[in-house]
Amino acid sequence: MHIHILGICGTFMGGIALLAKHKGHKVTGQDLNVYPPMSTQLEQQGINLTQGYGTEALLDEPDMIVIGNALSRGNSAVEYVLNHNLPYTSGAQWLADHILKDCWVLAVAGTHGKTTTASMLAWILEYAGLAPGFLIGGVPENFGVSSRAGDTPFFVVEADEYDTAFFDKRSKFVHYHPRTAIINNIEFDHADIFNDLDAIKTQFHHLIRTIPSEGLIIYPDNDENIQAVLAQGNWSQTEQFSLNNSDINSQLTWRCELLPNSNGALDGSRFKVICNNKAVGEVNWQLIGEHNVSNALAAIAAARHSGIPVHHAIDALGEFKNVKRRMEIKEIVNNITIYDDFAHHPTAIATTIDGLRKKVANERIFAILEPRSNTMKMQVHNQNLPQSLQQADKIFIYLPAGYENKFDNLLNALADKMEAFSQINELVDSVVTQSLPHDHLLVMSNGGFEGIHDQLIMGLKNKR
Repeated sequence: MHIHILGICGTFMGGIALLAKHKGHKVTGQDLNVYPPMSTQLEQQGINLTQGYGTEALLDEPDMIVIGNALSRGNSAVEYVLNHNLPYTSGAQWLADHILKDCWVLAVAGTHGKTTTASMLAWILEYAGLAPGFLIGGVPENFGVSSRAGDTPFFVVEADEYDTAFFDKRSKFVHYHPRTAIINNIEFDHADIFNDLDAIKTQFHHLIRTIPSEGLIIYPDNDENIQAVLAQGNWSQTEQFSLNNSDINSQLTWRCELLPNSNGALDGSRFKVICNNKAVGEVNWQLIGEHNVSNALAAIAAARHSGIPVHHAIDALGEFKNVKRRMEIKEIVNNITIYDDFAHHPTAIATTIDGLRKKVANERIFAILEPRSNTMKMQVHNQNLPQSLQQADKIFIYLPAGYENKFDNLLNALADKMEAFSQINELVDSVVTQSLPHDHLLVMSNGGFEGIHDQLIMGLKNKR
């Protein structure tokens, strides 16, 4: 079967492309924005990509068109599909129909941490010899690809609350019918799709309605929004986890105790796992930050539900390598470290900087931000953005044409340590000029950021 994917370079749709390829289908696709790591991954798998949404690629009339949620009515390729009555479906529906229907689905949902937690969970299952299938909205470094079909019934999926397609406005995760579900957190996001937080809660309640009574929902003890969703109705088993609960008589299934690193800091690189008030092991790994400790507890709990002993999960996390674009070190030049991170929501930005701060102590952190997401552009997060960046020593923000006056409150609140630029080359020049040995350049964007990482690396290499 020939499957053609519109919007193929999105992290989710790129994963669908690999799954279809693994199943033996001929796969082609097209997209408007083609950039690594997804474009590189697809090309390495021999999948032919077409730049833009011209209709030439559809003239052969593929057997099925899979349409990503980034496309809408008025797109030339979409209109061609509808006018010529070509068969089409959404990525989430194709996944449900052709991959998940006979699987034990382990779904990772929530506003933040989905990609990292799903990657941890898939790696734990792999380490235990279960050879799971997975589809993740990023590239886990332990696997080198964002999806695969797997050799057993276990399938890990990053369960996104974003809408499914222009013809299906339900959240993607309602298609997945998980047996094991993690909900990391619920906050307001995706303002281009949801009117308010209650609309997001409704979609999460729809997800909960699809989980069997023998299934398990894993969630943190301190998230009032998750508790409100569960209060609407829950028919499944639950387990809670906590980072900050030291009560030895706690009713929570999962707790932890942060342990000091070699410098004495509680940066999340070491922590004790406590299950049913009994210490069951200690994680020593490459990651930092309390948010990643939280992600790890959820992954350990989900793995146990699928039959993996806790000590095996702890051993697996010791060899976990993280995900591309999640605090990924791109290069160290003249003892200056350049990171690439996907953070684009105030909560994620704050936890990322906090984790790095605890690791590097008093060394300088330069936060380099592209407020690219639709929600950022709509200024929904403007009130919380200044506080989320407070722990950085210097902040550089990219505000190209069309961003005028949208982030004035941020500029005013952080005027003493923030610089704004409308041109990437000027931003790079300023960062390079001010950088000194032992500085940490934290680049945050959910897009390609005009190739800024390579420009920073080249600029630092040429700096005398």
